[in-house]
Order: sequence, then structure tokens, then C-alpha cells
Amino acid sequence: MSSSSKPKSVQTNPFYFSIELGYFAGLIWGGLHWLMYVLHFTKVIPGFLAEPFFKHEFLLTPAGYLLGYLCFIVLSVLASLIYVFILRKLNGPWPGMIYGVLWWSVLFLACSRLFLLQPPFKLPWDTVISEFCLFLLWGLFIGYTAAIEYTDERKREQQTKLA
Repeated sequence: MSSSSKPKSVQTNPFYFSIELGYFAGLIWGGLHWLMYVLHFTKVIPGFLAEPFFKHEFLLTPAGYLLGYLCFIVLSVLASLIYVFILRKLNGPWPGMIYGVLWWSVLFLACSRLFLLQPPFKLPWDTVISEFCLFLLWGLFIGYTAAIEYTDERKREQQTKLA
């Protein structure tokens, strides 16, 4: 059997994969954050990530909501780039969940004065819990998607069966 008849191993480009993963993570979970705000599950405005750069009054307008949505997508792309390049080989859901909690901790605890203009525990308890759960699931989405892409044994099993 010649070497040209062996199936080629398909490698996923980490950079393009993480850009796509981050885009869809931001699209899905940023949209859910917007919906949570509209349904009054959270008092954190959709544009909270743009708070240091734009006036608060602008962020309360529809254009501000859209800007916040776009900022969440950008944050998600950044977060997925970091995750894919550093932690992509970790298995299971737990690393992604911890990653989401770490991002929540950075944004809501360490940088709360910058993004929320107040300490997080002055927010209503349902807002804190809703935001925590959103970031937990957002991190799970990023982490578990990367883990499945880079540690899935089914791909390698199919290649060895064909050989």
C-alpha cells in the first residue's frame, strides 16, 4: 500500500477555529444576555462592556444595545482565542465552566467599577446570579466546544479503521 492511499489527518486551524467559536459564542450568549435584560432577569445593560468608552445614556439607547452586543462578540472572540491556544487539550466540561467563572470574576469583581460603575453585590441578587450563570454557560460553550474539536477520539478511530 503506497503512502498516498492513506487517509490524510485533517488538522483544525486553531486561529480560524477560535475566531469562529468566539463569534458564535458571542452571538448566542450575547443575545441571551440581551434577552435577559429585556425580560428583567438582570439589571446589567447589554452595553456594560462599552461603559468605559461611551456615555451611559448612549448605552441605554437601541444603538447602545447593539454596540454592547458587538462588544460581547469581541470579548467572546478574545476569550476563545485565549482558551483555544492555551487550554484546548483539556477534556470535559469543567475547564470551560471554570474559565467562564474566571471571566465573570474578572469583569464583575475585579473590574466592577470600570464596567458596572458599582460593586457587583450592590446589584440585586437575581442579577448577580443571572450574570454568573450566563458566564458559566458561556465558558462551558467555549471550553467544551474546543475540547470536542481537539480531543475527540472518534475522528482518530475512523482514520485507523480505514488504514
